[in-house]
Amino acid sequence: MDAERAVASAPAKVPAAPDANARRRRLRVPLAIGLAALVIAAVLYGLHARRYEDTDDAQIDAYVSSVSSRVSGTVTAVHFEDNQRVKAGDVLVELDPTDLEVAVVQARAAVAQAEAAFAAEQPNISITETSNLAAVRSAESDVESARTDLEAAQRDWDQAEATSRLAESQLVRAKQLSDGGSISPSDYDQRAAAADVARASAQAARQHLDGRRAKLQAALTRQREVVQNAPRQLVSRQANVQVREANLALAQAQLRQAQLNLDYARVLAPADGIIGRRTVNVGDRIQPGQQLAALTQTGDLWVTANFRETQIRLMRPGQHAEVEVDAFSRTYRGAVESFAGATGSRYSLLPPENASGNYVKVVQRVPIRVRLEPGQPEMARLRPGMSVEVTVKVR
Repeated sequence: MDAERAVASAPAKVPAAPDANARRRRLRVPLAIGLAALVIAAVLYGLHARRYEDTDDAQIDAYVSSVSSRVSGTVTAVHFEDNQRVKAGDVLVELDPTDLEVAVVQARAAVAQAEAAFAAEQPNISITETSNLAAVRSAESDVESARTDLEAAQRDWDQAEATSRLAESQLVRAKQLSDGGSISPSDYDQRAAAADVARASAQAARQHLDGRRAKLQAALTRQREVVQNAPRQLVSRQANVQVREANLALAQAQLRQAQLNLDYARVLAPADGIIGRRTVNVGDRIQPGQQLAALTQTGDLWVTANFRETQIRLMRPGQHAEVEVDAFSRTYRGAVESFAGATGSRYSLLPPENASGNYVKVVQRVPIRVRLEPGQPEMARLRPGMSVEVTVKVR
């Protein structure tokens, strides 16, 4: 009985565990296959990665224009709201045109005055030319007349001088004859009177000749003055006409500017796009150059990607690029268009100064412009400033 109880209380016999070595052998195959797959994947990824360079330091870019007025004035109407699409030439802001209209009227009056002055002065050139020609001819005629009178006076003096000398010689002979008693005293007196008359005639002819010489000299002096002054008078008249013409051109330019200023009373959209950042309201007094709004030209978008300088060794313009937009989880096609002229740090407000002695080498980033291919889906939803990831195929 005790033996049966002992047999019943003994533990049951446990079967033997599987062989551990066999189990390890069975695990080696999948491990080896997985390791080989990882190695192959790593090699393929490395080969693939060598053909591409990528960065997440990139964003959508576009031209953002500052909308401003070219003239000062009071705002009478605003025709846009923030985030509104506009077309080039749309009227955005209107200014009170009253002062500008008055300026146009004044400019037109100035043009009329300048035209009248120019018209009055212009004929003076031909008048001066005619009068100068007449004066020159008159001076020449006076000179010729004076020469003729001088020649006549010279002949008269020569004749009077010869007559005087003849009368003097006859008086000398008469004196000798009178002293010898060959002629009467009355004959001598006649010869003496004739000599006095001839002497007086010669003296008068001499004075007349001197007067004619003085007249010729005065005529020659007058001729020289006329010949010298005629061109100067003409130049002076021409200068006056040029001054009047310049005043007319100035008045016309001022009228043109006044008309432009009147047109500038309507501030127009410079391009197609989305307008925002409105800072103007009806009743505001604005000044030239004051920003009224910002216009984003969404029709011309590109991507600015800041690649590390160690990534651009194989990059060239024209290489294919893919742009993944974070906002839409969509990839767009593009191409490298150009490289910046300097690194981003050099374009910053306070660029680093490596010569200061505190130089620490930091890998710089070079801005690269990537042009998106047109016609891709949902490009109208892209906005400047959106974050993107850019991948460029370099091999």
